[in-house]
Amino acid sequence: MSWFKKLLIVLTLGFLLSVGAILVTYLLLKDELPDVATLKDVRLQTPMQVFTADGELISQFGEQRRTPLKLDEMPPLLIQAFLATEDTRFYEHPGIDIIGIMRAASVVATSGELSQGASTITQQLARNFFLSREKKLMRKIKEIFLAFHIEQLLSKDEILELYLNKIELGQRAFGVGAAAQVYFGKTVHELTVDEMAIIAGLPKAPSILNPVRSASNARARRNVVLGRMLDTGAIDKATYDAAIAAPVTSRLHGAQITASAPYIAEMVRQQMVERFGEEMAYSDGFRVYTTVNSQQQAAARRALQQNIYDYDDRHGYRGPVALAWQARLLSNDGEKPEFSESGRLDGHELQQYLDQQQGIEDLIPAVVTTVAQQSVEVMLKGGQQITIEWDGLKWARSFITDERQGAAPKTAAAILAPGMHILVRQQDDKWRLSQIPTVSSALVALDPQNGAIRALVGGFSFAQSQFNRVTQAKRQVGSNIKPFIYSAALEQGYTLASIMNDAPIHQWDNSAGIAWRPRNSPAVYDGPIRIREALAKSKNVVSIRLLRGVGLDASIAQLQKFGFAASDLPRNETLALGSASSTPLEVVTGYAVFANGGFLVQPYVVDKVFNAENQLIYQHQPAIACDSCQAPVATLAATDSETAMAEEALDKAAHYAPRVISAQNAFLIADALKSSVWGGGDWKQGTGWNGTAWQAQSLRRRDISGKTGTTNDSKDTWFSGFTPQLVVTSWVGFDDANRSLGRATWNANLGREQSAGTEAGARTALPAWLSFMREVLPAYPQQNSVTPIGISSVRIDLASGLLSRRNDYTSAFEFFKLGSEPTQYVSGGIPQIQFGDDKQDKTADLDELF
Repeated sequence: MSWFKKLLIVLTLGFLLSVGAILVTYLLLKDELPDVATLKDVRLQTPMQVFTADGELISQFGEQRRTPLKLDEMPPLLIQAFLATEDTRFYEHPGIDIIGIMRAASVVATSGELSQGASTITQQLARNFFLSREKKLMRKIKEIFLAFHIEQLLSKDEILELYLNKIELGQRAFGVGAAAQVYFGKTVHELTVDEMAIIAGLPKAPSILNPVRSASNARARRNVVLGRMLDTGAIDKATYDAAIAAPVTSRLHGAQITASAPYIAEMVRQQMVERFGEEMAYSDGFRVYTTVNSQQQAAARRALQQNIYDYDDRHGYRGPVALAWQARLLSNDGEKPEFSESGRLDGHELQQYLDQQQGIEDLIPAVVTTVAQQSVEVMLKGGQQITIEWDGLKWARSFITDERQGAAPKTAAAILAPGMHILVRQQDDKWRLSQIPTVSSALVALDPQNGAIRALVGGFSFAQSQFNRVTQAKRQVGSNIKPFIYSAALEQGYTLASIMNDAPIHQWDNSAGIAWRPRNSPAVYDGPIRIREALAKSKNVVSIRLLRGVGLDASIAQLQKFGFAASDLPRNETLALGSASSTPLEVVTGYAVFANGGFLVQPYVVDKVFNAENQLIYQHQPAIACDSCQAPVATLAATDSETAMAEEALDKAAHYAPRVISAQNAFLIADALKSSVWGGGDWKQGTGWNGTAWQAQSLRRRDISGKTGTTNDSKDTWFSGFTPQLVVTSWVGFDDANRSLGRATWNANLGREQSAGTEAGARTALPAWLSFMREVLPAYPQQNSVTPIGISSVRIDLASGLLSRRNDYTSAFEFFKLGSEPTQYVSGGIPQIQFGDDKQDKTADLDELF
């Protein structure tokens, strides 16, 4: 037999043995191989995204960052970069690259280790979905078999699409869509050629080749990828040269957040985990749409932060963050102070120092470099040199206590010195010295018709504190509780024209051994006063007398109708002054009852949820305030059709908010709260008066109702106000509930002292409410009040509350619940006084009122 025949027989036997070995190996491993058919229904782990109602991204939750894309949504050049680097013959081979396998086998034969990959894209897909990354021969054999299966099951484009969405690319980025955002803050279509090459080079070793961890490693790998793209004809020489010369600039980017609402995002995260569990919530690609309006949310954030800054400015400057170097004043004889500087940092060292510092919100770290008479030069983090003029400095008298501030500064040197590490911010396009506020605040806006939360800010900065003061901070509500006490009074036969005794109360407390002396704030007493005026002026003693007249049990029962928990309501007369503790969300929900005509709506923030396939899997069905929808459901009839109709009616009725007070009661309180804004009387005749919320007149809206609130020692300040379309509550206080907001004698805007001012609802909480409403109210046309059935209007005498035949400044029209109107005309003399203690009308000499 010739040598050629012998060689042919050997080769044939070798081939048959190889095939037999492969077949035997396959049969042995067949039961261990996973079912690749699951790739047909693969669900890529995708983070949950949270959006505003108008589609702005609020946040993204999930360990794996992934942005799934269809193959035709990816730039062809990016696809070619991966093919040139990972698998140039991808569209020709059956799933494995024979040449690559032979090369890997030769390495195994010579070294005993599987150090050469030679994996095709199909093999990599098989490994990523079904196998581990360990470099063992048996794993490689399984990978080959799985690759054949995958090629039989899926088309080449389907394989490539899965691969480009599944591949791990470092920094928790999976897939090319996520990598473009994480490394460059771009979509895939915004990537440059060199950036595409960086991403295409990552599969080999994503942890050490990514540009965030090592720019030099990323550059070297990028250049290899660009070379292969040039060799395969994906790019020409000019494109290659330009890409090679491009610098590697990359940093970690989060999701492209377009609406700042971190407290809302956390509320949504908690609700989604409760509903779906952590694994599904974080990896099933849910898209959650909230009730939040992005423009209102931005306005709420600006209003709250600026109001906190204003409070902080009134109470003085607490000094620099630190000293970058020491500076000593040598002489102050001339116009410009002179300093001796110890250890001054040069420009490069200063930038290194600032690069290590962190700002918060809009506060930017800076270091003072030069101090002039009434200005300072500072270097910002990032290297920018700016000047802070006197208008941005003059507020900074020194903080002593919450009650006291130092002398007004005359020069910049009295405030700052070179080397001081400070914080600055821009206000009205001008730079301003600033500091991290120590005071806290919350603001929430609700749609009173269905409870949808339109805006919510739970504090100055979520990065500083994740404690959501809107939903978690139970604080004493102060005079914000009074409208609910007055609502109870109207239920017990009082009217807005009832005359009460506005005079100090002295009541002996046997248990304490002292007299209880609640007083008005300010301590001004008007004697006989109508209930409307008493509410508008927030008269403490009148509120107490009303509580006595109504009774404690009846008052608490009325408050519970508005959603306040009985456990939060003290069973004593301090209830009338707001000693009850509630969250801002509970307070705004209570005020919504007055705004919507008497219905208790439930606040909610998650509107709808879509899954990764864009299918609607949850839609919130809010209970709406609807007076015409409250018709009683018919009793179930005997026939099936009538029973079905009745059950359908019951189901619909479940989506209507319960009526908790009458439309007449809600209307009267809402109208009385308009007097808190617009006051009453005749200023020309000297009888005019303002309510506590008179500053809201600047909005020039007659459909606004509102109420201030301040607790003892000004520890908590509130303002709640509403129109028929929007109800908003603002709160300001310290997280330490025992710390007073104090008083200030410094007007930061004017740069001069004023009369001492105690921090109160009108001064501290109302400005944030005003700033917010000034921005959002134009979207809500003014609505004239609709008087409900059962309300009458008659002319009364303003002094006595009785009917009047006069039409001058001594009288005015007042609203009454039908049947509660006064029946007696004023005839002069001593007015009737309804003291409230026993609800009996008593005639008293005026001297007895004080």
